[in-house]
Formats: sequence, C-alpha cells, structure tokens
Amino acid sequence: MKLLASLLTAAALAVPAFPVVAADAAPTSAGAPAGAAAKGDAPSAGAPVGTASAAAPAPAPAAGAARAKPDLAQGEAKYTAVCAACHGADGNSSVPAQPKLAAQHPEYLVKQLQEFKEGKRKNPIMQGFAAQLSDADMRNISYWLTAKAGKPGFAKDKALVAVGEKIYRGGIADRAVPACASCHSPNGAGIPSQYPRLSGQHADYTAAQLVAFRDGVRNNNAVMHGVAAKLNDREIKALGDYIAGLR
Repeated sequence: MKLLASLLTAAALAVPAFPVVAADAAPTSAGAPAGAAAKGDAPSAGAPVGTASAAAPAPAPAAGAARAKPDLAQGEAKYTAVCAACHGADGNSSVPAQPKLAAQHPEYLVKQLQEFKEGKRKNPIMQGFAAQLSDADMRNISYWLTAKAGKPGFAKDKALVAVGEKIYRGGIADRAVPACASCHSPNGAGIPSQYPRLSGQHADYTAAQLVAFRDGVRNNNAVMHGVAAKLNDREIKALGDYIAGLR
C-alpha cells in the first residue's frame, strides 16, 4: 500500500502547474461562456503580454445587415430643395412631360437616381440633379415619396383606351408582345423592387418612355427595350392613355 501511495503522489506532481493558454485550446462551442477567447485572438490593446483580453472583441456586422432606417424628414427637406420644382411639392407633378413620383416603389426610385447619376440612364437635367445626391439622400427621398399618396389620372380618348386596354391586359400574340399586366399588375400597382407603379402616370410621360425604350435612347432595361421595339406609335400612345386612367 505504501508503494502504491508513493506512485500516485509522483504522478500528481508530474502534472504541469499552469493553466492551458486560451490560444492553444480548441475553439469554444456556441454554448461556451461569454468572454471565452477564440483560437488565435490577439490580446486587447493595453492587456499584459501573454494574457488573454478581458472581453471578447465585438463581432463583425453580419453580411447583408439591415441598412439604417430612412430619415423621412431629411428626405422631405432634400426633395423640396432639389426635386419639387419639377415633380410637385408632394411628388404629384402637374406637368405631363414630368413623371409623378408619389407612391412609387422606393427601390425603383433609388435605382433610377443611381443610374441617372452614373449616366446609365441618359438625361442631362436629371444627371445634374442626381449628382447632388448621396446614396443616403436617394434612399431618404425615395422612401418619403413612397409614403405620399398618388393622385389619379384620367384617360382621354375612348378609342385609344380600348386599344391600350387590349395590349395592357392581353399583349399582342402574333408579335410576341407580353401583357403589361403580367409585370405591372392589372391595376398598374407594379411589383415592389422589381416593376414600377404605372397607374395614374401622365400619358405623355409614359408614351415618351416607351418611345425611348423602343428607339434605344433609354437603354437601362433590356426587357423593356425588347417589348417596346415591337410597338408602333399608335399602340404606344394608346398604352399611355390607358395607363393614365388605371387606379
């Protein structure tokens, strides 16, 4: 028995008398106590050399983390200073050649402003205004406009409206023109972040954009170029008139 006790005592004395260094330990599991250092973590600034930092470093932001909430007050102020003269105090332009922006999807508005600024969508006037805006300005303005009520428009020509309705709802089968409603919805509300709201838009503006798509003047949407390229002037005018009365 004395021999066995002596052997056990010797074994105990052979164990190192210092703790395992955190950097040499296996990575901690998800359930490890807060503050446990991960493998390879460097000591915090000011910590004694050779010791682990007292607190774990702050985690890096997750990929795709939500952006800051848009500042609607800033959006209104910037819109009033830069955009209101052409597009109306509340985003409802009264000039047929200038689009109504109220109630438009914010993602669509941001995309257009960015492409005006970068020159991907050609318009010297809009490029000059967009150049004054930061990314945050664009988001603030766009979300402020989305919250504004859009004023309804009206169709003017009954004969054209009938032609426009047929194309908008059913397309033109023999020319492989798809129905506009399939992307922009039957009532022109569009699909958020993908297809813009059209309902109530000025007929002149809608027609002008279709012509620009058709003729390659506006080339920031290949799908719309392909669709508009198959339309004649009368059909484009009819679609503009019909869309103006959608609600």
